[in-house]
Amino acid sequence: MISFEFLLTSLVVVLIPGTGVLYTIATGLFTGKRASFFAALGCTLGIIPALLASSLGLAAIFHTSAVAFQVVKYIGAAYLLYLAWQMWHSSSALSISEKDSKSNYLNIVIKGFMLNILNPKLSIFFLAFLPQFIPSSTESALNSILLLGSVFMFMTFVVFIVYGFLSGLFSAYILKSEKVSVYIQKFFATSFAALGFKLAFSEKI
Repeated sequence: MISFEFLLTSLVVVLIPGTGVLYTIATGLFTGKRASFFAALGCTLGIIPALLASSLGLAAIFHTSAVAFQVVKYIGAAYLLYLAWQMWHSSSALSISEKDSKSNYLNIVIKGFMLNILNPKLSIFFLAFLPQFIPSSTESALNSILLLGSVFMFMTFVVFIVYGFLSGLFSAYILKSEKVSVYIQKFFATSFAALGFKLAFSEKI
């Protein structure tokens, strides 16, 4: 059922830097390794709606309806630009706090979740990607899609945790220099803005 080709292709897709990777790395750099775990969790959970939409055929609506696709796309782009603006103007939020709170971790999870559910291209990606690895002889295409999607989510979670952990290792060194911290913060803000504009002007895949 789960082929080597699927695992290899999925790994390549997951490793490619995107909004989720940038968000997890930024969280690890400016908030620490523990917070990056919750960023990875939020981004992974954000895959669930896209997977369910693809499994139930709802992603086809985005593929065939220009209006539905454009609405979700612009909302997602606006959210990315909001995160970019927030990161650009924030001076204290992206620093390691000695007092971790459940509310802060919840906010991190929610932001990561929103990054993925507001990207309509993710649902279309699953609709186009997963069926390629389902044998024509399978008895239940729905179960196969859910299984492959679950494996993809697990791989995403593991890879994002690694990204977050590695970035968290450098957080203490970066935050020792306020100037370096600000420059990196601006870099990630610009990256989020660029991804927001890219999404806004993108076409359906």
